[in-house]
Amino acid sequence: MSTPPAITARGLRKAYGEKVVLDGLDLDIPAGSIFALLGPNGAGKTTTVNILATLVGADGGSARVAGHDPAREPDAVRAAIGVTGQFSAVDGLLTGEENLALMADLHHLDRAEGRRRARTLLERFGLVEAARKPAGTYSGGMRRRLDLAMGLVGRPRVLFLDEPTTGLDPRSRRALWDMIRELAAGGVTILLTTQYLDEADQLADRIAVLDDGRIVATGTADELKSLVPGGHVRLTFPDAAGYDEAARVLTGAVRDDAALALQVAGGGSVPEIRGLLDQLDRLGLDADRLSVHTPDLDDVFLALTGRAAPAEAISR
Repeated sequence: MSTPPAITARGLRKAYGEKVVLDGLDLDIPAGSIFALLGPNGAGKTTTVNILATLVGADGGSARVAGHDPAREPDAVRAAIGVTGQFSAVDGLLTGEENLALMADLHHLDRAEGRRRARTLLERFGLVEAARKPAGTYSGGMRRRLDLAMGLVGRPRVLFLDEPTTGLDPRSRRALWDMIRELAAGGVTILLTTQYLDEADQLADRIAVLDDGRIVATGTADELKSLVPGGHVRLTFPDAAGYDEAARVLTGAVRDDAALALQVAGGGSVPEIRGLLDQLDRLGLDADRLSVHTPDLDDVFLALTGRAAPAEAISR
């Protein structure tokens, strides 16, 4: 018997005045997986999270989260989820320990259980030494870790992470990625929204590209990349004679005369590369450099949305 999805949505719609934010969104997210909603600012990512997390109501469509309807059973959904938003919910005047104790009270844990849960999470997120310091003195990475820990106080089965690494330095981002992978390995279902292409590529089991309130493609990172043509092998030659001969025999090769380089269309698989090099070897030709380009999520984003990803999303 198959396990039901942790999150489903059918035809979700939301508008603010004349501005349509979600225009018929469908989702199916398996339990225990990491699912990324990838899209630019304004695509509808945060609105999707807010509807599924019972923070706002949809104008149309239906959804189920952990087996419950967010519109009709909001309390049941809230009991099953954790939410970490774009902006930290940490109270800078409270210590890390006090922030977690506050969340334990909100989850109606008894005092002893709340303390045990706080201690466990402080250890898990490497915050023991800072536990009794005001959270306002924490670094950005520490605050984000505390924010994530606060979302786990209630032991959620589903965790919504809305652009969780915004503003973090590369080291802190990688540390948070490791924590997200650990949570998923422990059975937590994670819906991650991001505009960082590398983040979706690194973390997600499946990715949905969201643009103007609609999902324009869904799949694994490799499946999405396969939608975009443009994979090629680039061969650079040490001399003009060898370069010209290779250009003559390699059908369809694109020349770069200034660099003595040829671009040969292909997916860059090991058999393709081996066959290409064997062909050159039979002709007595040697390339002194070989590089493989396969479409990345930036290419996917451009092809599907008609615009490049934000510069900061590529460079992070």
